[in-house]
Amino acid sequence: MSTNLSRRRLIKSAGMVVALMPLVAATREAHAGPNPAKRAELKYQDAPLDGKSCVSCLEFVPGKTEQDVGRCKVIPGDDEISPNGYCILWNTL
Repeated sequence: MSTNLSRRRLIKSAGMVVALMPLVAATREAHAGPNPAKRAELKYQDAPLDGKSCVSCLEFVPGKTEQDVGRCKVIPGDDEISPNGYCILWNTL
């Protein structure tokens, strides 16, 4: 009888793990890091130019706060874009 109880507990635990896997996967944040090749191509810099900065660009996806780094729609795989940064594709249209 002890074996059945252990087996039942194992199956129940395994079911809970399987049920919780999508929740864990959905709450994890992926970290991409910078994309040096694309940054160089677009002449990205961490400072504004002539009053133009990423925070006012339509392609910028802000971080959690206004000061946090964000992402850029035209620099794939890069999630370390400064809101004060600038590149040649700055766009406010």
